[in-house]
Amino acid sequence: MNKIIKKTRLAENVTEYVISAPEVARHAHPGQFIILRVDEDGERVPFTICDYDSKAGTVTVLVQEVGYSTIKLSQIPEGGFISDFVGPLGNPTDLSEFKNILLIGGGIGAAVIYPQAKALRAKGMPSDVIVGARTASLLMYEKEFKAAAKNLYLITDDGTSGVKGFVTDELKRLAATNKYDCVFAVGPMPMMRAVCALTAELKIKTVVSMNSIMVDGTGMCGGCRLTCGGKTKYACVDGPEFDGHLIDWDEAISRSRIYREHESRHRCMLTGEER
Repeated sequence: MNKIIKKTRLAENVTEYVISAPEVARHAHPGQFIILRVDEDGERVPFTICDYDSKAGTVTVLVQEVGYSTIKLSQIPEGGFISDFVGPLGNPTDLSEFKNILLIGGGIGAAVIYPQAKALRAKGMPSDVIVGARTASLLMYEKEFKAAAKNLYLITDDGTSGVKGFVTDELKRLAATNKYDCVFAVGPMPMMRAVCALTAELKIKTVVSMNSIMVDGTGMCGGCRLTCGGKTKYACVDGPEFDGHLIDWDEAISRSRIYREHESRHRCMLTGEER
């Protein structure tokens, strides 16, 4: 059992959880993830580690309430417990070969690039950061990014904060005057595909973190498989980060939508909503 130390509502249907998990915190690195179960009968759900404190023994995850398990998690109060919290899983990020890095986070993808921004700042090579969302109320970690980034650029679809437009618009503008040798992009798969299409034209190495469907986190279930460079890979053991220019995006996006009908049905059963 793992205790929820703190719950913070960051945006509509998005909550930050600080979980007591000393062993996970002790071994965690940026880029890795955990798998949790809300209760003994719950499904295993993966979440990126967006922060950790090895001294306090805590791990922070950002959760968007989109399905049955995430809604059940939201119903547990601060001070309550969840059944399982396993990790760290996946391979840590390695950006050591790059000198001028641009981080791009779309929506809840900000949770993935935040530890990268902190780690790069700690190494004395702070990065530029683009954070995008549909509207201002969905932007996350603005204060934290301002402290960690070299420059922070906010983008909203409706122009309610920062610049109106898409993260690709700002990427194109910045790339015209900055010689980035790597872009690290995380967010909805269509966003990551659009970023990769642009950086391929600009000839900038691009790393993405794949938020694939996952069950066991060990490569056994095959749920998180994807095609990268013409070969079958598994996000849980080969990733979660990959060369974005080698991903079969059409396949990855199609697979990410395969259980939408099931998710909708279970959400309605839990909340009493009409479908």
